[in-house]
Amino acid sequence: MKETPSIVYPLKIQAIRSKGQTPKLYVYFPQALAAAINLEAGELVQWELLDRGELHLLRHQPPRAIAKKRSATSREN
Repeated sequence: MKETPSIVYPLKIQAIRSKGQTPKLYVYFPQALAAAINLEAGELVQWELLDRGELHLLRHQPPRAIAKKRSATSREN
């Protein structure tokens, strides 16, 4: 079985500081990554902490995979 190469999207954690409140940390999804997994605004997700160096994002209702039609030339190869 062929292993899919991973795609890396480096980003920085941003802090929003409101007067008199504890700073909030934000992680923004790059648009290309959101589009690749069909992530929608307002979608319910949660983080799963695996260890201090790894988080997994879990989607409560991920969209069904959409099969793409193969072209005639790719079927011949």
